[in-house]
Parts: sequence; C-alpha cells; structure tokens
Amino acid sequence: MTSSPASSAPPTDSVRYPGVPDSAAELERRLAAGAPELQLRDDVHVRLMRPDETDAVAALVERAYSIDFELNDGYRADIAAVGRRARQHQVWVATDAASGTLFGTVSTPVRGAAISPLARLGELDFRFLGVAAEARRRGIGELLVEHVLRLARIRGVDRVVLNTGPDMMAAQRLYVRLGFARLNEREYTFERPDGSSFLMLAYGRDVVSDGQVDITICVETGPGAANELAADEPGAA
Repeated sequence: MTSSPASSAPPTDSVRYPGVPDSAAELERRLAAGAPELQLRDDVHVRLMRPDETDAVAALVERAYSIDFELNDGYRADIAAVGRRARQHQVWVATDAASGTLFGTVSTPVRGAAISPLARLGELDFRFLGVAAEARRRGIGELLVEHVLRLARIRGVDRVVLNTGPDMMAAQRLYVRLGFARLNEREYTFERPDGSSFLMLAYGRDVVSDGQVDITICVETGPGAANELAADEPGAA
C-alpha cells in the first residue's frame, strides 16, 4: 500500500459535528438531505439529487464532458444515464444555496458497494464529476471532491483511489495539492475502441490511524472521461 507523503496531506476534520448525533448512519442521512450544519460552504449546498432533477443533471454532466472531449455514443449514453445510477448508487448535486441552481454533480456508490471495477474492499470510489460551464472557476469541482472525502470519513473506509488519464495535468495538480500520491501498482494500459491506448494513472491516499481519515478516491476515466475531476478545469480548485 502506497502512502501519501505526510507533508502534502491536508488537515482533515473529525466525523463529529456540533449538534449532530454521533452515528455514521444518521450523519450520512443528514448529509444526503443537505443538512445546513454539514455544508462545507454557505453559498453552495451539496445533497442527493431529487427525482425531478434527473433530466437537468443528465444534461449538465453530459455537457460538462462534451465541452472538452469528443464522446462516442456508448460513453455518452453511460454519462447521461443519471436515472439508472440514482436507482443503483447515489447521485449528488451542488446547488446555489439561495436559488437552487444546479452547479455540478458527482456519483458515489451506496455504503458497502462500488460504482466502478477499480474499487476494492474497503475503498470508496466515485464517477461522473461534472461542473456546469457557467459555474466553473468557482471551486465547485473541489467542493464536490471534498464532499466525497467527507462521505468517506463518515463511512470509515480504509482507502480511496482514483484513476485519471495522462493528459489531465490540471486534475493531477489538484490531486497532489489535496495530498494524493501515485499508486503505480494500480496503473494499467487502457485500450481504446480504435486500437490506440494510454496508461491509466492512479493516485491515492490511505486512512490515518488517529481517528481522522485519509481517503482513496477511485475515479474511473476512459476515452473522453479524463474530465472526471477536471470538469471544473481550468480552475477545478
């Protein structure tokens, strides 16, 4: 297991929150409902997607990917399958706290499951991070990543890992800034449908032992999908 350098790891907060019951299940329920006391920012709130937002969220994430990448039909359909993901997993949204305008989205597995083949036992993975074009350079991408980190702390996972394409330099800078390090043993060659290939990079962080949690975020990025964390790039931070 590869650990992040201690000097690069950002401070992490406890899973205890003032005025919130000390129960992981209750914390996650409150997080899903967008409880104000669990928000990381006053101006943007993160919560689970409502059923009536499915079409809007599908359009947002598909547009976020298509702005920067040429998508094949199969992958475009996978990106836009928000309703199916919400039935099987969790689809989170970042919204304007005042108006409710959708700014971004990310999908995570339910507790004890995985949303991609990359995740292993005791790891939390996420996919389909996308930020609306008009909301870029406002820190929405980083906020959604921090939300996943908070979810990982609440669940007490052992690790979180991510994969990204070699061309996603801005996203890689974000990972390093947040304390991630390369996990070379988790990297592999990805074969595109046209026969070309590239090395799928892996980054991760481990859980610390003092009651705080490092996370290993597992993000699957394929052809046109290297925008997972960089959907808010330039300016994902």
